[in-house]
Amino acid sequence: MHDVSAGNADVPALGVGTFQMDDGECREAVRTALELGYRHVDTAEYYGNEAAVGDAIEASAVDRDDVFVTTKVWRSNLRADDVRRAARASLDRLGLDSVDLLLIHWPHPRVPVGETLGAMADLRAEGVVEHVGVSNFTRSQLARARRAVDIPIVADQVEYHPYKDQRDLREYCADNDLALTAYSPLARGDVLDDPILDSIGDGYGKSPAQVALRWLVQQEGVVAIPKARSRDHLEANLDVFDFSLSRAEMQRIQDRTGSIGRRLRNQLPKLVRSFPL
Repeated sequence: MHDVSAGNADVPALGVGTFQMDDGECREAVRTALELGYRHVDTAEYYGNEAAVGDAIEASAVDRDDVFVTTKVWRSNLRADDVRRAARASLDRLGLDSVDLLLIHWPHPRVPVGETLGAMADLRAEGVVEHVGVSNFTRSQLARARRAVDIPIVADQVEYHPYKDQRDLREYCADNDLALTAYSPLARGDVLDDPILDSIGDGYGKSPAQVALRWLVQQEGVVAIPKARSRDHLEANLDVFDFSLSRAEMQRIQDRTGSIGRRLRNQLPKLVRSFPL
């Protein structure tokens, strides 16, 4: 596995996502992932499973310093005092002295991003946060965030897969030394029966899911965090670094637009952003 360099951070290009996992399955998935060779774990206070992630890391034979841990501050906690409180509560649940990356989970139109990032910069100065970033930010929101703080923003975590066009944001991130972290990289399972991905995979002995993940991590500055509960799926997701897609295959996947239903579902993050909690 390779790392993606972003600012002064080295982010493992493939991580394990934990969204919508309860404590038991999260603990087992993270434990198994670390055993298999994953070194990047993504969670959030909103997921309600930070304690399970921490338990799995503590129980693992992998040294803590070798695991890149990302968590996120929920949008109701973006005022400065709330950021500091929420981050320390996350650390308590994780059982860690620090996290490698702390993200703003969603932008909030009524909280200045500079206030939130300023508090995160304080946490970074105190040594309890190594790096800071954002999630679900558009290109313009990301540019505004970068102007609001002196420290590097190292990542923007967004939905990204073969049916979600993020070329504009990806190019902006690459041009400005940021990682683009792809959540839902398998389009909630939609890639599994994709005939184009299946056809490309046949030539490499790979599944459509593996082709989709390879397409992501082969792009400059892109990190993928697929969610998987079973050992078999965790193993398969990790097995994407022994082949490379041709330029034509990369473009063929890039040109995918998906069905109407897929395109409509891909608008959901924008709708959520429009109705802040």
